[in-house]
Amino acid sequence: MALIPRWQYMTDSSKAMVRRSAITLVVVVIGLTLLRAIFPWILLGLAIYGAWCLLNRK
Repeated sequence: MALIPRWQYMTDSSKAMVRRSAITLVVVVIGLTLLRAIFPWILLGLAIYGAWCLLNRK
């Protein structure tokens, strides 16, 4: 039996839980995609900051 026909027999709270889980999963996937895209820039920024702090020591 497919998921779609079962949907009509689910309680409202079960449907709400499935919707919240799906939304959470989509948000996590988008967040991880964005983090993966900007991770090299974060590392570059940390390296520049570290070099700046190292060069400005007294």
